[in-house]
Amino acid sequence: MDPESKKLLEATFKLAEENNGMLRSLHRSMRLSRIMSFLYWAFIIGSAIGAYYFIQPYLEQLVGVYSGAGDMLNNFRQLNQ
Repeated sequence: MDPESKKLLEATFKLAEENNGMLRSLHRSMRLSRIMSFLYWAFIIGSAIGAYYFIQPYLEQLVGVYSGAGDMLNNFRQLNQ
């Protein structure tokens, strides 16, 4: 093999190694991005469920007060008739 071809082959090999390193880095970055996105959405959904669990007794109490007020209004309507 002549020196010119050998030099060209070595340059091509170095370029291929550099490209391989960049592709591996890109793949690793994409995988990390997917994991972080999953954790982000799991945190958002978990927080919403936790907030509902925390607020649920107050909501039930509010619905009870509202239905009681509705019953009271219906009783007043029946008395007026």
